[in-house]
Amino acid sequence: MTPQEIINKMMASDKMSQWMGIEILNYIPGAVSLKMTVRDEMVNGFNVTHGGITYSLADSALAFSANSHGMRAMSIETSVSHLKSVHAGDVLTVTTRELTLTRKTGVYIMDIVNQKNELVAHFKGTVYRSDKVWD
Repeated sequence: MTPQEIINKMMASDKMSQWMGIEILNYIPGAVSLKMTVRDEMVNGFNVTHGGITYSLADSALAFSANSHGMRAMSIETSVSHLKSVHAGDVLTVTTRELTLTRKTGVYIMDIVNQKNELVAHFKGTVYRSDKVWD
């Protein structure tokens, strides 16, 4: 399967990414860019976007990027740093960069920016790559 076919197949059954309104901007093996608009129901009691929203956006980018090589992959370690507050109405874009890829693991970093191109979060993820091929 091509990266596009894999990511489209994943997205078709990814209810969380669908609920978040994630749009796939581009995809190549190991790297995707995603975009979403923060909605009112995504803010917390401080009236800022819940940290889980930016985390989930980056986590979807990690999943799509790692799986786009054609082998099924799952995260084994992730971390996020929230650098700037995000509010309802903000448009977030995440871009993935593959740092390393071996037969069994992959390491990725993602920057999440708002509509002003301000860095709002930084995410790092490590995945385990199985021997199972996408079909």
